[in-house]
Amino acid sequence: MSKANTPSTRVRLQKFLSDAGVASRRRAEELILDGHVLVNEQVVDTLPAFVDPQRDKVVVDGALVRTERHVYLLVHKPKGVVCTDRDPAGRLRAVDLLPPLRARLFIVGRLDTDSSGLLLMTNDGELAERITHPRYGVPKVYRAEVRGRVPTDLPERMRAGVYFSDGKAQATNVRVTHRGRDASVLQITLKEGRNRQVRRMLARLGHRVKALKRLAIGPLTLKRLPLGAVRPLTVRELAALRRAVEQGPAQVRGRPKRHGRPEKRTVGAPSARKRADASAARRTTPTRPRRVVS
Repeated sequence: MSKANTPSTRVRLQKFLSDAGVASRRRAEELILDGHVLVNEQVVDTLPAFVDPQRDKVVVDGALVRTERHVYLLVHKPKGVVCTDRDPAGRLRAVDLLPPLRARLFIVGRLDTDSSGLLLMTNDGELAERITHPRYGVPKVYRAEVRGRVPTDLPERMRAGVYFSDGKAQATNVRVTHRGRDASVLQITLKEGRNRQVRRMLARLGHRVKALKRLAIGPLTLKRLPLGAVRPLTVRELAALRRAVEQGPAQVRGRPKRHGRPEKRTVGAPSARKRADASAARRTTPTRPRRVVS
């Protein structure tokens, strides 16, 4: 294994682990840095690191890692099903809904126990990382039923954002599909992945969620997928999903969007002619001679 001048047959160690279904690429980096990974019987705990998938022997926590065919499954999660690998209470897990598989799959974008809707399960760690990372802006659409009649300005307030201890949370789009005296229904689109974000935002704004359902992840939807059912992605769906994540970070006029920096104000900015006139005036205005100190 080499860390420099790596041949084209070698790949980054975290990508190899992600492609093998061990963990997402970010989690794989943590496993490496924490000393859980051996390559050819030697601990590798620094990055960057590279391996040859055909020649190198990679072990994680005593288990030999083998590359495997990628699997992509859509799951219509019912309420009450948990999105964890182990549950001490013995509740039904999302993995229990799957048919027998040799591959170890993980959930892309978990839902809490009281929520239902679309899950994507795969062993493609790189794709999973791109879907969940807010940098790539893959939208997730939710249907939320809340108690009472929501005010007309609620969508605007959710788009403006709510502050929590872990930062500001915003909705990309919010639409009220039903407004009644006892209950209201909203369709909410997010491009972030904060824990229980929809419930937390609505609670902060004074509206308790009665029911929450995820309707879509990027181009993937619940269409023709009954509650509790599982099916593989079609070739067309997988291609559409790859296109969605391969577009990369949001682009603004062909240039990457700068996160964490305020946008320059353009309202009231002088026109090009005014700027030229001001520049000419500065060139023709006499300046006071400088005092030379010897």
